[in-house]
Amino acid sequence: MYTYFNLFFKYGLAIVFSCQLLACKSSQKEEKKRPPNIVYILADDMGYGDVAALNHRAKIPTPHLDKLVEQGRSFTDAHTNSAVCTPTRYGVLTGRYCFRSRLKSGVLVGHEPALIEKGRMTVGSLLKQAGYHTGAVGKWHLGLDWQAKDSTQALFEGNLWDMSSTENVDYTALVKGGPADYGFDYEYIIPASLDIAPYVYIENQKVTAAVNRHVDFWKDTTSRGAWYRHGDIAEDFDHSDVLPQLTRKAVTYIHDQAKQKEPFFLYFPLTAPHTPWLPSEEFQGKSQAGVYGDFVAMVDHTVGQVIQALKENGVLENTLVIFTSDNGAHWLPSDIETFNHEANHGRSGMKSDVWDGGHRVPFIVHWPERVPAATISDEVICTTDLMATCAALTGLEMPHDAGEDSYNVLPAFLGQTADQPIREATIHHGIDGMFAIRKGKWKFIDGKGSGGWSAKPTDEEPAGQLYDMESDPLEKNNLYEGQPDKVKELKTLLEKYKSQGYSRSI
Repeated sequence: MYTYFNLFFKYGLAIVFSCQLLACKSSQKEEKKRPPNIVYILADDMGYGDVAALNHRAKIPTPHLDKLVEQGRSFTDAHTNSAVCTPTRYGVLTGRYCFRSRLKSGVLVGHEPALIEKGRMTVGSLLKQAGYHTGAVGKWHLGLDWQAKDSTQALFEGNLWDMSSTENVDYTALVKGGPADYGFDYEYIIPASLDIAPYVYIENQKVTAAVNRHVDFWKDTTSRGAWYRHGDIAEDFDHSDVLPQLTRKAVTYIHDQAKQKEPFFLYFPLTAPHTPWLPSEEFQGKSQAGVYGDFVAMVDHTVGQVIQALKENGVLENTLVIFTSDNGAHWLPSDIETFNHEANHGRSGMKSDVWDGGHRVPFIVHWPERVPAATISDEVICTTDLMATCAALTGLEMPHDAGEDSYNVLPAFLGQTADQPIREATIHHGIDGMFAIRKGKWKFIDGKGSGGWSAKPTDEEPAGQLYDMESDPLEKNNLYEGQPDKVKELKTLLEKYKSQGYSRSI
């Protein structure tokens, strides 16, 4: 008996210890296989040329973004699916061109109903399936389903941009149609842009403070971009503190979720540098590009705080951080002349246009464990590509009726080379609803003018536009009349994409 006990003690414990060691190694292996956290930072109206590391003539200090460029991978030919904010946000979250929704042009305002169709897969719901905790902090601007005090009466009187009465809006009721209804576990948002009422914070479907005030239209005549529209405002809402407040909430979310076993996805759409341009005192005078440039410097500081939170929690190495913008900068020719700063990196047009200045944006990817540092990619990518890329990242397969215009650009993130471009072609869309399509070096615009605010068409112009973007990136030499076969090819492909309801291989 004594002998058997000794044998068990000698060899049994060895087996136990071996099992524990194997379990420990297995646990470490599983930990290594853990998918990365994902933080998607979407600036508002910020141009490619606003990042100093991407534009050596920039007049704005962006040290934190510069460091992302230095330590990550930047894209020279990244585009939003629209030249204005609401449709781009729809494309980011659904992987679908927004012209396929009810919104064919323009943007939504604060009291319009939810734009994303009920039941439609979003990046949030996709990543929830992959075991992620999902959070949305920032500017929503995709419509919300506000409740009326009296359901037999209209929600508000007047038109969408100039509501004469909103007394029937019940700000104490649950606010549906936001992130919580589209796959997000946590939400802290403002309804629309910082210059569009109602001016309220919504946390997990509840307005965070009483709404019993109304602000008038405000404009600072000393600064072009300092203004906002009249409308309802909550007691806890201060326009000048919105970006800092959203940043505090995003940082808190990272601190909370970094302690959990599950990976997290943070969708962080900023309110800046969209109007009103309201840089905090510490950033006033930081740039040589006026108040706008100072506000961009403040955006850079927000990025720095996010990176610091990831670093403090020990998760930076295995976090995929993506920084981009929802469209080009609203930077006028007079602004370029005044400050000698090209927010859109010298490209034609600006926010709203189908010309490249309207939708070519900074796009920086940072993931120390996988993304090669200090590298540049010329791959043409689009903001609709987030969904397919997240699916590839997590091993999920997208359904046929989801992400219809989303391509997996993970190989481009990781620096993997391929014989063929990832995207066959990319559709661009202006604020007025004008279409353009880019395939390889060729860009076809199905109409005259800029499709936005830069230039209206004239009778002397050809019916459309065709540009060789390799030799003519400024879109100055219209080849429409001299290349009829190329025009026909691209117009046919554009119409095919529009009519069939998808552009990716399904």
